[in-house]
Amino acid sequence: MSEFSHNKPRAIIPALEPLWNVLEPLSPVIIRVTTGLLMVPHGAQKLFGAFGGYGLEGTAGWLESMGFVPGFAFALMIGLLEFVGGLMLTVGLLTRPVAAAVVVFMAIAVSTHLPTGYFWNEGGFEMPLMWGLLALSVLIRGGGKFSVDQKIGYAF
Repeated sequence: MSEFSHNKPRAIIPALEPLWNVLEPLSPVIIRVTTGLLMVPHGAQKLFGAFGGYGLEGTAGWLESMGFVPGFAFALMIGLLEFVGGLMLTVGLLTRPVAAAVVVFMAIAVSTHLPTGYFWNEGGFEMPLMWGLLALSVLIRGGGKFSVDQKIGYAF
């Protein structure tokens, strides 16, 4: 038998195997919805100053201080990606294009956070890396079975 055989390993707790079989199709949905919903408050911070955020003007100033000029345009694009794009990922609408935009944005975020190290609580790249990899997973998988993309019959 090849090490890449498609045989499933035996369950350590066989009684749980039916549960895992039922829940397995929900795994991609959990990743997509969680990624989308957890992006929305970050967009609200940038767009509206919600949740202790700085709003567009404050975010624009911060972005310009890092060399992203014009800061207002970048703040608006990032805020819309996180807020509207997060909602779109949540429902699975235009899933792959939105996920691709998040992957690109997070790659840039990782590169800007690299000099401060790994840990997020020290301004490091840990969180943008995680969000980028989650978005990459969504990009690869697409909207999936429980998405608006599926309902309208298009896989983007």
